[in-house]
Amino acid sequence: MPQKRKYTLDNTSKKTLENWYYLLTLGRQIDEKAPNYLKQALGWSYHAPYAGHDGIQLAIGQHFDKENDFLFPYYRDMLTAISAGLTAEEIILNGISKATDIASGGRHMSNHFAKPEWNIHNVSSATGNHTLHAVGVARGIKLYNGKGVAISSQGESSTSEGYVFEAINGASKEKLPVIFVFQDNQFGISVPQRDQSANRRAAENYRGIKNLKIMYCDGKNVFDSMNTMHAAKKHIEEKSEPVIVHANCYRIHSHSNSDAHELYRDDSERHCIRLSDPLERFKVQLIHSGKFTEEELADLDKKAKKDISAAHKKALFAPDPDPTSIYDFVLPEPYVSEKYPDGLHDGTKGEPRRLIQALNDTLKAEFRHNLDTYIWGQDVAYKEKGGIFNVTKGMQQEFGKKRVFNAPIAEDYIMGTANGMSRYDEKIRIVVEGAEFADYFWPAMEQLVDSTHDYWRSNGAFTPNVTIRLASGGYIGGGLYHSQNIEGALSTLPGLRIVYPSFADDAAGLLRTSMRSRGMTMFMEPKALYNDPMAETIVPEDFEVPFGKARIRREGTDLTVITYGNTTPFCLKAAEQIQEETGKSIEVVDLRSLIPLDKEAVLNSVKKTNRALVVHEDKVFAGFGGEVASMIVEEAFHHLDAPVKRIGATFTPVGFNRILEKAILPDVEKILVGMREMLGY
Repeated sequence: MPQKRKYTLDNTSKKTLENWYYLLTLGRQIDEKAPNYLKQALGWSYHAPYAGHDGIQLAIGQHFDKENDFLFPYYRDMLTAISAGLTAEEIILNGISKATDIASGGRHMSNHFAKPEWNIHNVSSATGNHTLHAVGVARGIKLYNGKGVAISSQGESSTSEGYVFEAINGASKEKLPVIFVFQDNQFGISVPQRDQSANRRAAENYRGIKNLKIMYCDGKNVFDSMNTMHAAKKHIEEKSEPVIVHANCYRIHSHSNSDAHELYRDDSERHCIRLSDPLERFKVQLIHSGKFTEEELADLDKKAKKDISAAHKKALFAPDPDPTSIYDFVLPEPYVSEKYPDGLHDGTKGEPRRLIQALNDTLKAEFRHNLDTYIWGQDVAYKEKGGIFNVTKGMQQEFGKKRVFNAPIAEDYIMGTANGMSRYDEKIRIVVEGAEFADYFWPAMEQLVDSTHDYWRSNGAFTPNVTIRLASGGYIGGGLYHSQNIEGALSTLPGLRIVYPSFADDAAGLLRTSMRSRGMTMFMEPKALYNDPMAETIVPEDFEVPFGKARIRREGTDLTVITYGNTTPFCLKAAEQIQEETGKSIEVVDLRSLIPLDKEAVLNSVKKTNRALVVHEDKVFAGFGGEVASMIVEEAFHHLDAPVKRIGATFTPVGFNRILEKAILPDVEKILVGMREMLGY
C-alpha cells in the first residue's frame, strides 16, 4: 500500500482501485452467500453480515501489516479479514467449521476469523473483550521496541462493557500503540445507541482521557476510511499514544441470521439504508471518474464469483473435525522436572524458610533465570512495599519498573493484558497478582474464562503463558472478601491448572514449575500460612514440584485423609493426636495440585487404608472435595470399609467476627471428630 498523505480517486492508481473493488465485491458476494450454507444444512449457523461497514473494514485490512501489526477482528469483520489477506477458501472453511479452518479447526463459532501465523487473532464472542488483549500485546510492542501497532475492531455497543473502558484507560495511561476501531452502526442487535449511552457517538464517552486521540470517519466511504486509518497509524508513530477511530456505518441487514430486524426497523428506514449501500456508491464513483467502465467492474464481479465457486468446491470436500480430537489442546505440556520428578527432596540441606519467604525468593530467582518474565498487579511495587502481604517485596528495586509494576485497580485489565502481552512472544512469562485477595478476583472472571479456552479454541495455536497468584482462604479474621475460597468454582473451567500448596517447599517448587510452563496456572496461596511456623520447611534453592503429583505428608494404614492448603497442617496435627490416643495411624495426602489431580496417589492410599476423609477449607457443598469423593466412590468403592466423609466450611459466607469465623471454618477439633467417626464406623 503506497503511503500517501491523502487518498482520492485522482491520486490513487487504477491497479490499487481495482484491487479494492475486487476485495469489496468478493467480500460482499460471500457475505450474501453465507446464509445459504445454513439453509442447505452445510453450516455457517452464525453469520453476522457486514454490509454497510465496507469502507472501514477495507481500510483496516489494507493498513494491517502482517509482519509487524497484531489484528483483533470481531465477529462482523469478514471484509476486514479478506482485506488483510484471508482467501475466500479460508473464509468459507471457517464459516462451515471444517477441520482445516485456520482460525479454530471448527472449534469456535463461525464468523470468527483468524490467521495466527499472520497475527490475526482468534477472539472470543464475548463482545469487546479482545480490547484488553490488544492493549496487552501493544504493551509488548512498546517494551520490545517493535515497529507495529495493535488493532482492536468492534461494534459501538461493546464499548458499554466496563472492560473496554479499562482497556482504553490503561492504554492511555501507558501510552501504548493501539488503535481501537469502533464500527458504529447505531444498533446493538435491536438496541439503539440512544439506549446504550447519553452520547450519540460512542467515542465521545472517552472524551477527556489524556494521551488519547479520537478520530472520526465515514465508515461507508472507502477514501475517508483509508485516510483516517492512515492518519491513526501516523499519529501513533509520531505521538506514541493510542487512537480511537470512530467509523459511522450502516447495518444493511439484520444483526445475524438469528435476528429479524424488520421487527424493530420500519420499511422506510431499511429502504433508505439500502440506497446508501457503500459498495454501490463506490462502484458509481469509479465509473463516473472515467477510470473504469461498467464492463470492467462486471468482469471483476465475475472473477470474484468464479473464485468463490472454486473455493466453495474445495471447502465442501475438506475434512470435518475428528470427534476424538476433543481432548487435544485443553492444556499444553508443562515444564518437566528432571531433578525432582516426584516433587520430593531429602530436607537436610539449608535453613528452614517461611512460606512467604519461599515465594519471594522463588519469584526473584525465576526473574533472574528468564529475563522475559514480568509481574504486575494491585499494590505490588511501590517503594518498599510489595503487595498487601509483601510477597513481591524488593522486586521492583532489583528488576526495574519495566518488569515489575503496579496496575490500575481493575482486575479485568490485569488479567486481560496478561493474556494479550503473552501473545507478543512465546518466550514471555507473566505473573500477575490477580487481586489483592482471592475474593476480589471475581471482576476478572470474564477474562479468566475466555483465557482458559484460548488454547482449545485456537486449536493449539495460542495459549496464555500466565501464572495468576491469589492470596486465598481465611483464619485471619478477614470476613467477606478477605477470607473466602474460590478454587471449587475455578476447578469447573477446563484449560486452567490450579495448585494450592501448604508448605514453603511446595510453594517454591510449584511456583517455579508454573513460571516455567506454557499455559495458565492459578496459584492459590494460603495467606494464613505465609508467616506461620507450621508451614516452615527447608527449601532447596532449585526445588521443583511437578503438576499432578500429590505428596504423602504422613504415612498411615487405618485412614486416608486427602487435603490441601490451610487445612493440611490441621490434619497432620489431628493425625498425631489420634495416634497418641488410639494407636491408629492416619495417612495424610497433600494434593498440592488440584488440576491436574493425582488420582493414582489418592486411590492407592485409599486401597491401602480402606477409609477416606476429604478435608478442605472451602465449603463442603459444591467444594472441590465433592469431586475427590466421587472419584473414590466410582473407582475404589470395593476397597471401602466406610462411606467417604467430607469436612469443610459451612454453606455460608465467612463472617468477620472471630466467633463466627470459628463456627464456619474447619479446624483441628472438627477434623478430629471426623477422624474418630471414620475410624469407629
